[in-house]
Amino acid sequence: MDGMKPETTAEENQDEREESKGCFECCIKCLGGVPYASLVATILCFSGVALFCGCGHVALTGTVTMVENHFSRVTSDHATLTDVVQILQYIIYGIACFFFLYGIILLAEGFYTTSAVKEMHSEFKTTVCGRCISAMFVFLTYILGLGWLGIFGFSTVPVFLFYNMWTTCGAMKSPIANLTSVDNICVDVRQYGIIPWNATPGKACGSTLSDICNTSEFYLSYHLYIVACAGAGATVIALIHYLMILAANWAYLKGLCQQTHAYQDIQTRDDQELQDVQSRSKEGLNSSYS
Repeated sequence: MDGMKPETTAEENQDEREESKGCFECCIKCLGGVPYASLVATILCFSGVALFCGCGHVALTGTVTMVENHFSRVTSDHATLTDVVQILQYIIYGIACFFFLYGIILLAEGFYTTSAVKEMHSEFKTTVCGRCISAMFVFLTYILGLGWLGIFGFSTVPVFLFYNMWTTCGAMKSPIANLTSVDNICVDVRQYGIIPWNATPGKACGSTLSDICNTSEFYLSYHLYIVACAGAGATVIALIHYLMILAANWAYLKGLCQQTHAYQDIQTRDDQELQDVQSRSKEGLNSSYS
């Protein structure tokens, strides 16, 4: 009985090594089936959309608060601005939900068009419907990329406005400003069309402007607009990345379909030639017997 224990232990160790080797090979195949390009684009897209939507939403709220407290004391003067901000915030909610789903769909499309997945699933076949869906994603991503270019350009407008106000506040602290009257340095937000021309006070000068620049609403909104603009830029880069991936996948599927058709044609011709040879041999045998 004691002599059988080493052999049993050796067999168990061999089985464990084979099992661990099988798990390792399975992990390698799974890692090879991950579309890393689509994964990177999805992470970049989610990050960009999250930064744009989250920071943009908070920055818009801070802008309305700042206008109400310092530039427009009458509610009717900034009622239009409040309504526009609410509409933009609802649009932000829609953008966040749509791109969360769209990013997952594109990532799934990347999984099923990866060559490693095709090798693991030998029954994978390209169809006309699959190629049409890939082409549809290419077109839709192109349109969304153009739309996000517009959003990126639009997001630079509040950054420019707050930057002008920031530099004006900085100019009051410079030695040149001390030679002139600080009260003559003003910022009039009515010229930007944010509030109507009859809004009161509509502008801030001197120490009042300096106090506004020191408020948390102005400081937070200014930097959040910058981050939101950067998030829009990151989303544009992610969509361009997606577009290149989808175009490459569509071209791969198209080439694979052409290769499949060529292989089927060759196989059909070979089968036809084989049948011709067999029929001729049968005719030869029949003629010899007769």
